Amino acid sequence: MSVDQRGEYVVPASQDVVWQALNDPVVLARCIPGCQSMEKQDDTRFSAKVKAKVGPVSATFDVALDLADIEAPRSYRIDGQVKGGPAGFGKGGARVHLEAMGRQQTRLTYQVEASIGGKLAQVGSRLVDAATRKMADEFFSALSTCISSEVSSEVGADVGVAGAPLNTGAGEAISRPMDSAAGSDHVQERFEGSDQWKVWAVVFGIFVLAMLLAL
Repeated sequence: MSVDQRGEYVVPASQDVVWQALNDPVVLARCIPGCQSMEKQDDTRFSAKVKAKVGPVSATFDVALDLADIEAPRSYRIDGQVKGGPAGFGKGGARVHLEAMGRQQTRLTYQVEASIGGKLAQVGSRLVDAATRKMADEFFSALSTCISSEVSSEVGADVGVAGAPLNTGAGEAISRPMDSAAGSDHVQERFEGSDQWKVWAVVFGIFVLAMLLAL
């Protein structure tokens, strides 16, 4: 079964902050559902284990990924294969793109083209699509909340007043802008110190592919 899906989300932070958050292991650990582990094979190849479920199909999937066309902080491409034994298998690619919408909002778009087989293919495209959308919404909702919480805490530390994070339920894409540009700058400084951005960019790629191939 072939799958072609696109999605778009607005995150309430600058483009640089969103890019760095997608590359931050602490942030991603809070936001990515089902990613159990990952290992760097070389500069552009990675492996991971992702646990996920769609309908009656539930398993831990082995994921192999290649990272390409990196244009920080704008876009990258992920090519990958997923194997879940009897549960199913898949291969495909994903393109992720960030676009600034003013100083404190970023539009994130993704496109995934994949083919799946085994029990996954028997579930049906409608159920796969619905589960994929739900998983994506949960990820971006958690990502937005996490970034907002970081900025709020930084602003609170500067002025002596604790900031309040955004409140959101699962499945909601956040579109309210940040209250402070200064707070966003502080978070960017914290994120930009990492020399592991390639590794953690791939973690997000795992999520994008896994939500289609490893459900």
